[in-house]
Amino acid sequence: MANVTITIDSKKVTVPSGTFIIEAAKEVGIEIPALCYDPNLEVVGACRLCLVEVEGSRKLQTACSTKVWDGMVVHTRSERVVKARKEILQLLLDNHPNDCLTCQKAGECLLQKYAYEYDVKFREHDGDRRPALVDTSSPYILKDDSKCILCGKCVRTCAQVADRQVLTFANRGFNTRIVADIDLSLEESSCVSCNRCVTVCPVGALLDKRLMGKGRPWEFEIKEVKCKVCEYGCDFEVLSRNGKNVAVRAKAPSNGRPLCLKGRLTTEFIYLDEPYTPYKKENGEFKETTWKEALGLDNIIEKLLDKEEISTGVEYNG
Repeated sequence: MANVTITIDSKKVTVPSGTFIIEAAKEVGIEIPALCYDPNLEVVGACRLCLVEVEGSRKLQTACSTKVWDGMVVHTRSERVVKARKEILQLLLDNHPNDCLTCQKAGECLLQKYAYEYDVKFREHDGDRRPALVDTSSPYILKDDSKCILCGKCVRTCAQVADRQVLTFANRGFNTRIVADIDLSLEESSCVSCNRCVTVCPVGALLDKRLMGKGRPWEFEIKEVKCKVCEYGCDFEVLSRNGKNVAVRAKAPSNGRPLCLKGRLTTEFIYLDEPYTPYKKENGEFKETTWKEALGLDNIIEKLLDKEEISTGVEYNG
């Protein structure tokens, strides 16, 4: 593939032809804000926050979906661009709950980050707001529709695994929502609690429920580990606070890694000082279960105990 040379904010960069502007900008250390973009997901250009000015184009272009061409000149912080981004962020905040002080996502929320960067604040208004529909049915994922910005990243990452495809858009216009199956709760739906959606959500609309209340992002020491359940080796983070391993969270499922609940629970059991109670879904209902059942170790443990009885001659009554 041929290379092309473009100029972004007076910086020249040479990249392969077909590269998107947002990726070319990263090569020279320029971050273009985006809420819906993810290099591992299909490009949709939904949030419009990545708008940039391309010399020769009358309209602002989305950096996530516009490919570079030789000699292209891009401005990412022009007065016109900054004005457009502020308007987009203001519209998002106008339809967002003002609970940043207590939201688990605070410190890692991209909407919070960009609102601060562009000096956009919450304001009082008489218009409608997204209804506070909160799904707490799952012990693994909390879904809060009032915080959803409809970036669609959760829908796209869920769709990448053929036997899942649980999340989708429902309704139209202001009433558009992300739903599970035919608008079921996460408990009732076919959701397998893999947490793919949680890892890509840029705001607090989808949260890891087992992480909530364990601390603020800046309080944790983080160690990256790989799941040992299968050959995919999905990436996880072990979060420590005050010298104690308190939580495990999945990292984004890049490079084809699917993520799964069994891998998550196995990683919890191995690394956490006090592993939480595991839950298993049966007939659309979550129920507490044992660790050996959650990890699929029943037959292995029974066989080990049988071998132990034979070698020692002592019958196990546990």
